Amino acid sequence: QVQLVESGGGLVQAGGSLRLSCAASGSAFKFYVAGWYRQAPGKQRELVATITSGGSTNYADSLKGRFTISRDNAKNTVSLQMNSLKPEDTAVYYCNAFLVINRANYWGQGTQVTVSS
Repeated sequence: QVQLVESGGGLVQAGGSLRLSCAASGSAFKFYVAGWYRQAPGKQRELVATITSGGSTNYADSLKGRFTISRDNAKNTVSLQMNSLKPEDTAVYYCNAFLVINRANYWGQGTQVTVSS
């Protein structure tokens, strides 16, 4: 089992940057696909970015160029660097870990990101 704890959310002005971090428990985390998702008020949860154990990344098309996902398997962490933030980026951001072989799927508790105009 994997436990995920996010940090780094907060309030930022439009155009600013934030870096989210997710700390994972368990030595098997390095085998998981790690990702970030977000959910804005009244909307469904949506993909932000994912990264495989080998470092291959995938981004929501609308976020390419502004957001960067990375991971450190030695430290069991996954991070999301968010630049040029917009008010529409306001959401709760969730860390996710997914194991392809058995479809085990884990979520963090979420961290609020608010971008003011």
